[in-house]
Amino acid sequence: MENMTLAYYAAGAGALALLFALFTLSSILKEDMGTPKMREISEAIHEGAMAFLNRQYKTLIPFALIIFVLLWAAQYFVEGGGSAHMPVGPASAISFLVGAALSAVAGYIGMTSTTKSNARTAEAARSHGLSKALNVSFRAGAVMGLSVAGLGLLGVSVLYIIFGQPTIINSFAFGASAIAFFARIGGGIYTKAADVGADLVGKVEAGIPEDDPRNPAVIADNVGDNVGDTAGMGADLFESYAATTIAAMLIGNTLFGFAGIIFPMLVGAVGIVAAIIGTFCVRTSEDGNPQAALNVGLWVTNILTAIGVFFVAKATFVGEAASVATGIFMAVVAGLIVNVAVGYLTEVYTGTGKASVNRIAEASKSGPATNVIHGLAVGMESTFLPMLTFAGAIYFSFWAVGSAAPADKAEIWAIYGIAMAAMGMLSSAGFVVAMDSFGPVADNAGGIAEMAELPPEVRAKTDKLDAVGNTTAAIAKGFAIGSAALTALALFSAYVEAVTHKFAAVLPGGKFIVNLTEPMVLVGVFIGGSIPFLVGAQTMRAVGEAAYGMVEEVRRQFREIPGLLEGKPGVKADYARCVDIATSSAISKMVAPGMVAVSAPILVGFILGAKALAGFLGGLTVTGVLMALFLSNAGGAWDNAKKWIEQGNLGGKKSDPHKAAVVGDTVGDPCKDTSGPAMNPLIKVAGTISLILGPLLTRL
Repeated sequence: MENMTLAYYAAGAGALALLFALFTLSSILKEDMGTPKMREISEAIHEGAMAFLNRQYKTLIPFALIIFVLLWAAQYFVEGGGSAHMPVGPASAISFLVGAALSAVAGYIGMTSTTKSNARTAEAARSHGLSKALNVSFRAGAVMGLSVAGLGLLGVSVLYIIFGQPTIINSFAFGASAIAFFARIGGGIYTKAADVGADLVGKVEAGIPEDDPRNPAVIADNVGDNVGDTAGMGADLFESYAATTIAAMLIGNTLFGFAGIIFPMLVGAVGIVAAIIGTFCVRTSEDGNPQAALNVGLWVTNILTAIGVFFVAKATFVGEAASVATGIFMAVVAGLIVNVAVGYLTEVYTGTGKASVNRIAEASKSGPATNVIHGLAVGMESTFLPMLTFAGAIYFSFWAVGSAAPADKAEIWAIYGIAMAAMGMLSSAGFVVAMDSFGPVADNAGGIAEMAELPPEVRAKTDKLDAVGNTTAAIAKGFAIGSAALTALALFSAYVEAVTHKFAAVLPGGKFIVNLTEPMVLVGVFIGGSIPFLVGAQTMRAVGEAAYGMVEEVRRQFREIPGLLEGKPGVKADYARCVDIATSSAISKMVAPGMVAVSAPILVGFILGAKALAGFLGGLTVTGVLMALFLSNAGGAWDNAKKWIEQGNLGGKKSDPHKAAVVGDTVGDPCKDTSGPAMNPLIKVAGTISLILGPLLTRL
């Protein structure tokens, strides 16, 4: 079956997602922003967030242009560089630039939506109640979620329609990955510098409440929620979406021809339609459970996706390939199950009131050291079951396709099953990103309610939404890690296919086999396995240094601005100065980790060869996924142990256990929001670069 009309259907689904997102945004902007004070605070947060994005992307423009020129010019220096099957030349350069640009556009759309919705959510809680507040905040998140999925699918589909070869558009994924890595790290450094500064000086030293307007870092802290959990997470999953789709198209092209190319795009289209329908299912009553409402929307999205994919698979794979249509559908369902399972396991280890979190809280009774020790233990333990889940999904998807394929093609066709498991997981990205982006809106709404001195019952409603937002953020982090793991496997399989095609004449049996007993493969494994630790150290140190500058600035303002700490009328903190410090620190400190991520696979590939690069990808993927799980879950558990104590347990706020838990939470902040999330784009940057390098390497 070769009907290019299907590619137009996929592009149409991407355009539909964008139109729905923009329509939703316009409806949100019609909501009331509340009092002049609420409007003033919201606009300050919006301006700070946009200032950060503008400076971040301006910094990245020269980097993107250099790669654009290199991809364009490389056609003159490599054999076959001008052919339609080589990943260099004008088409590849344009695809890279489009991927980078659309990643930035998704960030701008999502950031506009969330920072324009915070005061509107607080006003909805004040004037109408919990149900309306959930409606406004979730719709704001849906704008980001559907923008990510829509732009990803639209970009891939249109480039394929124009250029007709998945090989020459795989640099679209590289463009998305490169921007996402910097966005994730820059956003993570910003948000934690502001958070640590606000907490250590405001809550611990000065003893004032969270979101107190006397704290100079409070606006920067609220901005940080958006640049980390909205722009950062959105860019992360945008690149996963693009990279998985293109890797599946590359593998499918080799195995099934046009049917294998078009099917991943159609899966994405089905997922978008299902996510749009799912957004209409998020409803709750005044005394209802917002988390249950979000879960209903997620289940509706997943179930509708599974139903749609079944019929699409049956219609797409015909002739000899018809035997594996059901197996491919089952592989997609395996990805959807991983989506739910990883979210559940994340909640088990990080949820407030869960056994793991309670053990950390209990350990706080004997001081910060035992709190940190127990948090580290929870983070380490939390890696095992998710890794078993990933392994099970990989094995099942491989078996589901391989067992149904003709005997002579079983092992080869089964590789497509792994790519489809990744595609299945990413198909619901539109709704998962919506759940994640809802969190910063609710958090900001609570901060605005506090700073604008709204009645306590308003803050109670926003706090209820914020608590759900913490859970959805943890689930989204698990989703991002799982998607990175499965995406990396799809990219690895596509890399093996590329190297096989390049060196077929000299490979035994014409097949590229990665053998761990070969020294060069092991060399690559060891180098790749060390990179996540190096990047983790760089990002952790960056947060510490940036936070130091923020802490000193908050102390200076408390010391030098008369009446600020006492809350005298008319005395205001210099919020803009703290926003500028966080922005400058984040932009300057994101460069070094980015250079490591981009240069390491290039150096390994050209100096050590294709086998070493394969080992590098394997070592980097395993270590990176483990580090991501460990850091994110440890940080989440520390955070919720503190929150559990603040609910009145073990003496509540300002008790000795609470002081110990604040220290643990401070340690956990860069783990869960900077170094941990940085692992996801790190893995995918290496994979997408390797896809481009595969046909260009000169030695095995």
